[in-house]
Amino acid sequence: MQQQNITRGILYMVGFSLVAPVMDALAKATPHDVPVAQILAARFSVQVVILLPLVIWMGQAHLPRPREAALHLARGACLLAATGFFFSALRFIPMAEAISIFFIEPLILTVLSGLFLGEEVGIRRISACIIGFIGALLIIQPNFVALGLPALLPLGTAFCFAGYMLLTRAMAQKSSPFTLQAYTAVAASTLILPLLWWFDGSRIAALDPVFPRGLAIYTLLGVGILATVSHLFISFALREAPASIIAPVQYAEIIAATLLGWLVFDELPNGTAWVGMAIIITSGLYVFARERRAEQKITAPPPPA
Repeated sequence: MQQQNITRGILYMVGFSLVAPVMDALAKATPHDVPVAQILAARFSVQVVILLPLVIWMGQAHLPRPREAALHLARGACLLAATGFFFSALRFIPMAEAISIFFIEPLILTVLSGLFLGEEVGIRRISACIIGFIGALLIIQPNFVALGLPALLPLGTAFCFAGYMLLTRAMAQKSSPFTLQAYTAVAASTLILPLLWWFDGSRIAALDPVFPRGLAIYTLLGVGILATVSHLFISFALREAPASIIAPVQYAEIIAATLLGWLVFDELPNGTAWVGMAIIITSGLYVFARERRAEQKITAPPPPA
C-alpha cells in the first residue's frame, strides 16, 4: 500500500476524531424534552437527505441485491443501537467518561474478529483486552453506584459499534463511501421513523416525539450534518489504510471530548476515571501495535534464496 494512501487515511481519521465529539456535544446539548429516539431520527434522516441525492447524481445508486440489502440493514441496526445507547449515556455521564468507556470497542472488535473472521488473536492481545475491560470498570464503578444501569450504556455502544465495524470491514472495499453511508442511513431511518410514528402521542418520554423549537432545531440539524461528515471520514479512512494503522489515531477523540466537556459543560473526569482512561488507551494501543506487527509479517517479502 502506498505511503500517500496511508497518510490520507490517517488524516481522514483525524477529521473523524475532531468532528465526532462536536456531534456528541450537540446531542448532549439538545433539550431533554426531545426524546433520544427523535435525535436518532434527525441524525439519520438528515444524512439521507444529504447523501442519497448526491449518490444518485454521482451515478452510484443501485438497487441492492437481497444479501447486500441485508448487510446494509444489519449495519444500520448496529449503528442505530450504538448511537442510541451513546446519546442516552450523554444525558447521565460526562462526555469524556462516556467516550473513554466506549473505547473498549477496539478490544471487543479484536475478540470478535477472532471468533467470527478467523483472525489469529494471541494470548498477549487477549490479556490486553482483559486489562482494557478493567480500565472500563474503573470508570463505570463510581457512575454505577450513583446512577445504576445508565452507567452501562457506553458498554452497549461499544458492543454494537464493534458489530458495525465488522460489517464495515466486509463492505468498505466493495462500495463507495458515499453509497455505503447513504444506504446505511436509509436502513437506520427505515427502522427508527416508523417507531416514532407509532409512539407519537403515547406520552412515553423516551419515544414520543415533540415539535422541535429554538435550540433543538439547531442541535438536531447539527447532529445530522456532523454525523454525515464524520462517518464519511471514517469510511474513507478505512478505504485508504489498514485499520491497525489508522485506529490508534481515533484516541484523539478522547482528548477532543475532554476539552469540549470542560469548555461547554464544565465537566472533568475524576481521579479514578483518569486512571481508567489511561489503562484503556494503553491496552488499545498495545493491541493495535500487535496487529500492525502481525500484518507486517504477513506482507513481508520472502527472504532471498
